[in-house]
Amino acid sequence: MVVGVVAGVAVLAVLVLIGVFKMMWRVAEPNEALIISGSKHRTEGLEEGMGFRIVTGRGTLVLPGVQAVRKLSLDLNETELSVDCVTQQGIPLKVRGVVIFKVGDDFVSIANAGRRFLDQQKMMSERVHNVFAGHLRSIVGGLTVEDMIRDRDKLTGQTRAACGTEMEKLGLIVDSLQIHEIEDPTGYIQNLAMPHAAAVQRDARIAQAEANRLATEAEQQSFARMAEATRDSEILQAGYQAERDKAAAQARQAGPLADAAARQEVVVQETRVAELEAHRREQQLQADVRKPADAKAYEKRTLAEAERDARISAAQAKAKETELAAAAEATRVKAAAGAEAEATKSRGTATAAATRATGEAEAAAAQARGLAEAEAAKAKGLAEAEAIKARAAALAENQEAVVAQQLAENWPEIVKAGASAFGNVDNMVLLNGADGMAELFAKALTMGGTGLGLARQLLASMNQNGQTPGATSPALNGVTAPKSQKVQVEEGGE
Repeated sequence: MVVGVVAGVAVLAVLVLIGVFKMMWRVAEPNEALIISGSKHRTEGLEEGMGFRIVTGRGTLVLPGVQAVRKLSLDLNETELSVDCVTQQGIPLKVRGVVIFKVGDDFVSIANAGRRFLDQQKMMSERVHNVFAGHLRSIVGGLTVEDMIRDRDKLTGQTRAACGTEMEKLGLIVDSLQIHEIEDPTGYIQNLAMPHAAAVQRDARIAQAEANRLATEAEQQSFARMAEATRDSEILQAGYQAERDKAAAQARQAGPLADAAARQEVVVQETRVAELEAHRREQQLQADVRKPADAKAYEKRTLAEAERDARISAAQAKAKETELAAAAEATRVKAAAGAEAEATKSRGTATAAATRATGEAEAAAAQARGLAEAEAAKAKGLAEAEAIKARAAALAENQEAVVAQQLAENWPEIVKAGASAFGNVDNMVLLNGADGMAELFAKALTMGGTGLGLARQLLASMNQNGQTPGATSPALNGVTAPKSQKVQVEEGGE
């Protein structure tokens, strides 16, 4: 029984001790600081004799009734700024922002904040607002609206720098200061922005117009390409349709074209056959009529010329023979006479006899030469008569060939006579150029060609009058014709 009582007392004592320990043991949370007062304590970093102890992040024993424990929050706090300010230019503005702050983590800041806000932690935001409002008014008063708009970091930095010392005395640190808005009740900022807004609006309109133009051009180009593609398609379709129509028309015309081509080929062949037949007839006429006539005339002319040449040669040979015989006889007589004269002289005969003999010999030689020349002239005359006779015969057989031969032999003289008509011309005007010159010379040259027709007319008229062709041929063979006939020929030629 005693043991049970002792055990119960022990347990009760333990429970009492545990309860007392719990009452005396205080633990600081991470976001708070314990400030213990009521006894003399020395806190690191603080002046001696501060009279309180600061505990953060750990536990400590507190004597109830002897020491007092209070908590100081280390959480973040914020305060809204809405401050009416006046700029250096005298323009009223309202600056809106926010300040985020907290008690510093070091013992000095905690001690400063504990002294000032331990029982008034709810008033901390108001105090901070008042501090920042005063400094913000002072800083804005030294700036222009343009400076505030263009460089808000400068405004923020100056404000934090100005409030730093006071916030340090309060044991507070500023985590963030943000200027949200600058209100302008007078419209200065709006007016200040108008030129820029107008320029931006202008640039925007220009950009929009340029974009619209580019879009319109792109649309027009697209429409043009569509139209071009449509045109090309229609052209191709029209070409294909034309080819189909052409093929159909050719198919429809194939039969008539084949018949026409066949008939054309028949006509061509018939024409070619007719041309060949005409050519054959012409060749036959040449072979049957003209060639034999030309051959016959050439034969007669050749025979006549050969006979003439033979007779002339014979006459010339006979004349030469006679001449040589006469010369020999004269030489012989002369030699005999000389011998006789020498003999006579040597015999002392008279000189007169020798002279007479010599004269007689010379007379005989001259007579022999005359006889030889007469024989030659006679032979030549007979040969020319034979030639004239042969020409007359040839003229009777083929008058055109003879006349053509004579004209061909005398053609240079005929052309020269025709060209003499231009000998005294100083200036000549041709109306049709080279063709007129060619025509003029052709007319001049044809003046001689009319002689062929005139000769034919003369031959025909003489044959009708009963004259032989040989009687009219001397004019053509170089023998002088009667004067009246020559004049008629010249007039006819003209």
